[in-house]
Amino acid sequence: MIFPTWALRRALLAGAAFYAQGHVAMAAEGDAELAARTVSSVVVRGRIESTPDLPLSARRIEARQIATTINALTVEDTLKYLPNIFVRRRHIGDTQAPITTRTSGVGASARSLIYTDGVLLSALIGNNNSTASPRWGMVAPEEIQQIDVLYGPFSAAFPGGSIGAAVNITTRSPQAFEAQAKVTVGSHAFKQYSTRDNYPVYQAAAGIGDRRGSYSWRLSGNHLESKGQPLGYATAIRPAAPSITGASTTGAFNDFNRAGAPIVVLGATGLERQVQDNAKLRLEWEAGPAFAASYLLGYFNNRTDAHADGYLRDASGARAYSGPLNINGYSHTIAASAFASGVYHLAETHWMQAVSIHGSATPQLSWRVIATDYNYGRDVQRTPSTSLPGALVGGAGTILDLGGTGWRTLDAKAVWTPKSALAAHTVSLGLHRDLYELGADRYNTVDWLGGPRGALAASSRGKTETWAAYLEDAIRLSPDLSLTLGVRQEHWRAFDGLNYSLSPALNVRQQTLSADGASPKAVLAWTPTAQWRLSASIGHAYRFPTVSELYQAVTVGTQLQTPNPDLSPERALSTELSAERIWPRARLRLSGFTEDMSRALISQTTALSPTATTLVSFVQNVDKVRSRGLELVGEARDIWFGGLDLTASATYVDSITARDPALPMAEGKQTPQVPRWRWTAVATWRANDRLTLTAAARYSSHLFATIDNSDIVGHTYQGFESYLVVDARATWKLDPHWSVAVGVDNLNNRDYFVFHPFPQRSVLAELHYVY
Repeated sequence: MIFPTWALRRALLAGAAFYAQGHVAMAAEGDAELAARTVSSVVVRGRIESTPDLPLSARRIEARQIATTINALTVEDTLKYLPNIFVRRRHIGDTQAPITTRTSGVGASARSLIYTDGVLLSALIGNNNSTASPRWGMVAPEEIQQIDVLYGPFSAAFPGGSIGAAVNITTRSPQAFEAQAKVTVGSHAFKQYSTRDNYPVYQAAAGIGDRRGSYSWRLSGNHLESKGQPLGYATAIRPAAPSITGASTTGAFNDFNRAGAPIVVLGATGLERQVQDNAKLRLEWEAGPAFAASYLLGYFNNRTDAHADGYLRDASGARAYSGPLNINGYSHTIAASAFASGVYHLAETHWMQAVSIHGSATPQLSWRVIATDYNYGRDVQRTPSTSLPGALVGGAGTILDLGGTGWRTLDAKAVWTPKSALAAHTVSLGLHRDLYELGADRYNTVDWLGGPRGALAASSRGKTETWAAYLEDAIRLSPDLSLTLGVRQEHWRAFDGLNYSLSPALNVRQQTLSADGASPKAVLAWTPTAQWRLSASIGHAYRFPTVSELYQAVTVGTQLQTPNPDLSPERALSTELSAERIWPRARLRLSGFTEDMSRALISQTTALSPTATTLVSFVQNVDKVRSRGLELVGEARDIWFGGLDLTASATYVDSITARDPALPMAEGKQTPQVPRWRWTAVATWRANDRLTLTAAARYSSHLFATIDNSDIVGHTYQGFESYLVVDARATWKLDPHWSVAVGVDNLNNRDYFVFHPFPQRSVLAELHYVY
């Protein structure tokens, strides 16, 4: 077992709870801006610089590092070399890109929090890797000043979604007139089955800003056009016995699915072409040291058109997509949806806003209030329901409208530094409210390409709301010892839930649910010498169910049911012990961490009741998931004649389903989508004042998609396999204003699957101007 022990857990939790009991009846939640203020003292220029009131695993990356070390066309790229962070971006421009952390996989998007300037980008309307992915498109790499990451639920300033990590992206605030522009072109080659092509990308970005006295403003924009490799494949299970029935075809590939069953691969689907634009306006007014205000407006527009590439040919040489077909000597009946589901048109126009005011009442007391709004102004996807090739020119289909979806947050907080003869205190108190709303309506239409909406075919709606408060005190007990105690109290409810289906018939108004949770936190840090820093952290966190998890609907035979609209919140108890050794130009950190998750919200395939015989997949509360891990992070700066920087991290996690009465065969199996090993390494050489060269590598061991680990084949569509990917980048500063860069991702051309087939070798070139 990896320490800390249960005795240490109980002691730290008891101390936190005892301290909070006499000071606050409602505990706490804050927002990313307050936490970013704290984290900013932790990490400097990409290095882990510990302070006594935070775990040692906080991390920062700055704009300078992003520009010289990362091939960053979109903001997700900027995180890919951070310890134990993987962003599942399937191709450039992908809008479904959740992050994974130490103990949570790509299907657990609600276990991490992504903010930009205090605005939540995490779509906490669900906990999945599709519609609930963070809304990365609201930020462009060129506007980033820094990114701060805090691992684990050890700060009362964050809700339970910080079980994995909290990421805050801070954009630049101009100090004088500034302007910049960047143009990027790129391409990636892809070869798999019969799909062999090069997929281009084009990007143009610009920004301008100024500060005059107490006023500042910044306006930025980004335009991206890209084409991606297939996101999936149309496949069919091979029958047990050969047959001569069905129209004879050629072109299919024999393979195996992730469970090891023989299949035929019929063609590629989900080949997306995307055109995206984002724009950001930021206004700030500083009336003086006692008062300041800001307004942020963000716009994101996306147009995605996806098509399919069928491999099958009939006797005349024409493409075959559906119907009774004879494929490689076996009889198959291919449904129209096999290819049609991978053909769609998506149009999105999203808006975000934030108003923030802050100031100081006295030198010892500062405060901040921030209100944010994220709105799916328009989000419509059209998909055919008839077979190809006829569907390519029109015909029946469906229209999915998420236009009623969005979230709003309000945070008020104060930071007080009282004078004390016994110890130095920094007391933080915050109040919070959030409201998440899902509106998903699916309509039938006679023409999926442009026809009007017909009858409402299905609807999923609902809201969740949280009220919270937190209290946290960072106590400097001595020059080398500090203790941070905090507690957060939350009241959550889910309401206005609706599940409707035209066929199979379903019309259910879901009951209102509510829950309360108190989450104590504690961080003890000791700096015995200038060379050694140690910390022990413990945190309790509740992650409340999202609307999509509560109001899921599953088909059972000929009926549609809502299996579990009364899910309980999942609860995590996390600990971390860290030791860091520091040298003049290097540092090394070793952390041992644990996480015990009770009532974990995971999708698994079981019967809806003890007497039911039909098995269905749906989100359930799994009794206990247990994780134990070690993480090693090191870096060296300015070595080899002062020009070489090295950073590396390696993490081992033993994460298992410890107790699951609903599916006993899952007990003792590896937690879905969590690899045992993950490591990154980055070497950056500043050859001179103008030329910087970077080489990097990313590795993940094999993992499983299913809770019972029944998916034994990794290298196939929907499989999860190990991979080692090598990247490279060179930047050349032509003069004080102009620079160029060339880069290659997946230099070793690794052909791998993380459920979806991932890009192979990608090359890009960029021209950048800064005034």
